Amino acid sequence: MSSFDEMDAFEGASLSSRAMAARPMPYLDTLNPAQREAVECLDGPVLMLAGAGTGKTKALTTRIVHLLSTGRARPNEILSVTFTNKAAREMKERVGGMLGQAVEGMPWLGTFHSICVKLLRRHAELICLSEKAVSHPASGGSETNASGLDAYDHGPVPMPPQPEPVRGNAVGHGVHLKSNFTILDTDDQIRLLKQLIQAAGIDDKRWPARMLANIIDDWKNRALTPEKVPVADASAYNHRGVELYAQYQRRLIELNAVDFGDLLLHMVTIFQNHPDVLEQYQRWFRYIMVDEYQDTNVAQYLWLRLLAGAHKNVCCVGDDDQSIYGWRGAEVGNILRFEKDFPGAMVVRLEQNYRSTGHILAAASNVIRGNAGRLGKELWTDAGDGEKVRLIGHWDGEEEARWIGEEIESMQRGTRGQSPIGLNSMAILVRASHQMRAFEDRFLTIGLPYRVIGGPRFYERMEIRDAMAYFRVVVSPDDDLAFERIVNTPKRGLGDKAQQTIQTIARENGVSLVEGARLAVESGQIKGKGGGALRELVEGIARWGRMAGDADITHMELAEIILDESGYTAMWQNDKNPDSPGRLENLKELVKALESFENLQGFLEHVSLVMDNDKQDADEKVSIMTLHAAKGLEFPAVFLPGWEDGLFPSQRSMDESGLKGLEEERRLAYVGITRAEEICTISFAGNRRVFGQWQSQLPSRFIDELPEEHVEVLTPPGLYGGGYGAAAPGAGQVRSTIEEKVAQADGYNSPGWKRMQARAGQYGMSQPKESKHQVIDLTATSSFTLGERVFHQKFGYGAITGIEGDKLEIDFEKAGPKKVVAKFVTATDDVPF
Repeated sequence: MSSFDEMDAFEGASLSSRAMAARPMPYLDTLNPAQREAVECLDGPVLMLAGAGTGKTKALTTRIVHLLSTGRARPNEILSVTFTNKAAREMKERVGGMLGQAVEGMPWLGTFHSICVKLLRRHAELICLSEKAVSHPASGGSETNASGLDAYDHGPVPMPPQPEPVRGNAVGHGVHLKSNFTILDTDDQIRLLKQLIQAAGIDDKRWPARMLANIIDDWKNRALTPEKVPVADASAYNHRGVELYAQYQRRLIELNAVDFGDLLLHMVTIFQNHPDVLEQYQRWFRYIMVDEYQDTNVAQYLWLRLLAGAHKNVCCVGDDDQSIYGWRGAEVGNILRFEKDFPGAMVVRLEQNYRSTGHILAAASNVIRGNAGRLGKELWTDAGDGEKVRLIGHWDGEEEARWIGEEIESMQRGTRGQSPIGLNSMAILVRASHQMRAFEDRFLTIGLPYRVIGGPRFYERMEIRDAMAYFRVVVSPDDDLAFERIVNTPKRGLGDKAQQTIQTIARENGVSLVEGARLAVESGQIKGKGGGALRELVEGIARWGRMAGDADITHMELAEIILDESGYTAMWQNDKNPDSPGRLENLKELVKALESFENLQGFLEHVSLVMDNDKQDADEKVSIMTLHAAKGLEFPAVFLPGWEDGLFPSQRSMDESGLKGLEEERRLAYVGITRAEEICTISFAGNRRVFGQWQSQLPSRFIDELPEEHVEVLTPPGLYGGGYGAAAPGAGQVRSTIEEKVAQADGYNSPGWKRMQARAGQYGMSQPKESKHQVIDLTATSSFTLGERVFHQKFGYGAITGIEGDKLEIDFEKAGPKKVVAKFVTATDDVPF
């Protein structure tokens, strides 16, 4: 165990010359020319522009070893910053392996936050809110300057030549942070903000604390203190955001606490306001190295620039083409302007890829070339071209999931003319988490083991379990566990005492909790707002149960009614948390999953059985994750489904950020393709259910950016005419009439296609239905039209008087006007009698 003391990290760090230059350096022999150039350039600013799979971690760790081996720096004089603790541990282990011994005394190798904690504990008392600043919180300042951080009003601080940790409360006047501060987690942060919101008389249901927490976190990522929040942001949180931010900062220091954003913000503040402290650290940190520089936010960028401002011995490693975290504050501009920030910087491009085949790299390079804001590089490999990137289109998402499941099994068995590929070596990377549902359902049905990385499986997500609890209590009102979960979700003003009352009444009368709740309301034992809300819930459960037996209402419509009338959908619609839109998408996906079953009960049984069977652990599992979660990972075989405009690139991202959002989506496509080592399969569907209605989907614009010579189109000619855009084989050849028609987007609007979809859903099944190949009539233009005569099994003949999505208004000859779902009616020319 090392005897190194963190508090003595900088002591004895003189650079007395040592005769180490003659030492053998075998670690340099394993580097390619570009890597070696980056490692041996030790003085001055260096930007290591490292493409995907080019060995950037190896180059960075070798650079540390080279600094130590040549005697240019001692371990405690190297500041090496990573983004994750895992990356820091791996770097330390690699350095030790190269040196042939354990690395002793490298206290400044870690994440931004872990390093800033150490620094802030040494100088916490330098953070002070003066009485003036506290009693008159700003209501919005002007835009911050380049350094942007005249953050707090500090009292006069006599600093010694070599700063030591300040003790006591002797600095300035006002409220000071102390070195034994606590770091609040998210839950504590939300609780504190709730107190401030309530004290300010703000409706926390309309303006949730979590919304304010996200706003404050964004300001801190941008290195904005309350005094520096720009006028453009002054309207945040109903024009009260800046005021509450100032109160929050004061309250934190009164509690001797910080949140994660403060760790960086406070240190930048100290460096800005105490030049002597900054100068000492600039001398101590003789060499600075930063990994994943493209993911730094403004606060991290300023912190690094301040520390590197004197000697400029800074080496930043990153890839502007892999900057995909703009939604959480990352600024790709930090890496793009490196040469401007550090004039004379050496830029070394690591372009030799050790991960992927030639075809995969060519496809990725061609896609990312569409971005204007990039430094530019060309990845290459000497590993050979390998297989071309495979592109295939499907009729719908379920067909896509079925095909990928079969392809995975074929690869596992080695029936594709290749060696078998283990399930652990395969991954499905989706743009949005709600896409996982189709794959999970398919894999559960066929018994294919899988794992979801970066989040719970679809049916284990909170919103899905809540919704299914509603379905369970409607199907079986005796399901007390389900009722306990939903009785106060969303909030109905039913605290622990009210719920105990329901439990007591139910036990005394020997009835279910639903019946106990009804008795509690009728007897007046639960009154007021909570009593009224409970009455509505009990009546709703009874009403939904009756609707379950109504032939006029499908179980998909019933599910939507339950979620809407219970207030559960509205709860997430009103929630300002960034996760809420994703939860709503998952709920829509859940309703879509019901289509494959006869009724709610069949669906609930299916989920219970397959989830129970899936609890058995398997050594080999397919990985399912989002593209964001896949950053830094690699797999021999990668599937990239859902490449359709609006889904990928995300319509929301483009709407919110315009061209900047589109470029980040393109970088995400680049990241996805470069996760593949040997086989990369891109797929898209011609139709997806959106908001409960079938919609034709256009292939992603990124597909047209794939280079034709590096793509193999697997789409059967009878589906899409063999491909799209540049990826279409034999683009100059004459295609048959049917191929030409199917290649047109309006082919999806044909009556044959819609009739196939309508008929496929008429027959309930206990397991998800399989897609079937059917002949599609491409000659007509619409499945149903106003005035068309149709037939319904129960209501007989009628004429269509209105069309709204997949719902029809029909004036039946005997039953009168009714609203029915399109799949339950048939055109009269299709009636077999």
